Parts: sequence; C-alpha cells; structure tokens
Amino acid sequence: MTRMPGTTGRLLSFKLERWHRRSVYATGVVLLLSGAAWLVLHYFLRPASEFGESVNPLEPWTMKVHGAAAMAALFFVGSLLHHHVRRAIRAGRNAVTGWAMIATLSFLTLTGYGLYYVAGESDRPIWSLLHWSIGFAVAVLFVLHVIVGRRSVHD
Repeated sequence: MTRMPGTTGRLLSFKLERWHRRSVYATGVVLLLSGAAWLVLHYFLRPASEFGESVNPLEPWTMKVHGAAAMAALFFVGSLLHHHVRRAIRAGRNAVTGWAMIATLSFLTLTGYGLYYVAGESDRPIWSLLHWSIGFAVAVLFVLHVIVGRRSVHD
C-alpha cells in the first residue's frame, strides 16, 4: 500500500487479487511456452520428406494455443489498466519497468497483428524475428517488473 502523493493519508493498493495475478501469470507462461515450442518446431524439428523439409504437424497447434493465449492476454492486460496501471502512474510507483512493459506489450500486439494480417511471405521472417525476440525480452522484463514492484513495497 502506498500513500497517494498530495493527499491526506489515502492509501492505494497495487496488489492484484490472487485470481487476477494467477491468471496474468498463467497466460504469460502459456504464451512463452507456446511461442518457444513453435520456434523449436519451426527451426529445429522440421520433418524431412521426399520433397525436402516440411512443416512439423505440431506447428499449427502451437500457433492455435498461442493465439488463444494472446486473446486472453489482451483481456487481462486491459483489466490491469484501471486498478493497477492507473493507480501506479498516479502514485509514481515502478514507472520505468511499468512503462517498458506497456511499450513492449504494445509492440508485441502490433507485430502479432502484423504477422497475421500484414506480413507477406518475403517479409514474414522479419516480422517473426521482431515478435519473438521482443516476446522473450518481455518475459524477462515482466519478472523484473514484479521484483522491483515487490521491493518498493518493502522500502
């Protein structure tokens, strides 16, 4: 809990309810694992046929799981805006990693949309590289954001 700057003792809580926090964490883990599984299948486990390498039969399923988790992530990130993000901004708490999370999640959303609706065959590898590299970076950033946020509560 944090006192709101410029107020007379009003306390703000940034902590999410258990179900909300677990939902955000679970969605993030599914996104990370499904994206990593797709990368491994696509780049390292392509079956060979008489016509050369072909698509691993599990690739489309990893993308279906990843897409479903992305929809859930959009919902849960949106649900953070009122209670968590708005209050933290007003209180000036965990701003650097918080804004970095907002920026990278926005970039992931745009590159995911781009992969699905904009990218052609010639530029798909560039869109993909941008998307998955920022995806792994946001996983690390998320852990950092949680650590910094928890430490600032105890300061």
